[in-house]
Amino acid sequence: MRSFPRRRCLSALACFLAVFGASWAHFALGAEVGDEDKLPVPRFVTIGADRANVRTGPGERYPIDWVFVKKGIPVEIVAEFGNWRKIKDVDGSIGWVYRAMLSGRRNAVVVGGRRAVHAEPDSGTRTVFFADAGVMARLKRCRSDWCEITVKDLTGWIPKTQIWGVLPEEAFE
Repeated sequence: MRSFPRRRCLSALACFLAVFGASWAHFALGAEVGDEDKLPVPRFVTIGADRANVRTGPGERYPIDWVFVKKGIPVEIVAEFGNWRKIKDVDGSIGWVYRAMLSGRRNAVVVGGRRAVHAEPDSGTRTVFFADAGVMARLKRCRSDWCEITVKDLTGWIPKTQIWGVLPEEAFE
C-alpha cells in the first residue's frame, strides 16, 4: 500500500513531462543557473546589438517588455535557459534577451554621483578626470578593490564600489 502514493507521483511526473516537455521541466527545476554555457552565473556582459528586445520570458512567444537601443550597455546575467539569458540592468530591471544580442565585451556605468578617476589604484594619487553618474566606461582590468576604466580617450582607476558592471570579488587583466 505504501507504493500507491509513489506510483501516483511518478505517474503525475510522467504526465507533466509529456504535456510540457523536458526542456520546460529543466527550467522549472532550477537548472537555469549557468549550465548552458558552463560559465558562472551571475556574470556581466554587454548588449552587443544596436537594438535588443527584452522579453518577459525566455522565448519569442513572450511579449517584449522594453528594447535596448544602444550597443555596449552593461547587463548582469542572472540565469540561463537554452539560448536565452535572464539579465538585470543598472536600474534593477529584469528581463530575457536572446544570447546572440549579447557580447563578452566589458563596460561599466559610474554610479552615485561625480567620481574622481585616479592615475593609480589608490585614492591618494593624482586625479586624471572626473566621471559623472551614468557615464559608460570601458573596463580594462580589475583588481581586488579597483578597476581601470577608459572614457573616450581618458584612462584611470576607480573603486569598484563606484561603478556597476563588475562583481565585488571579480579580478581580471
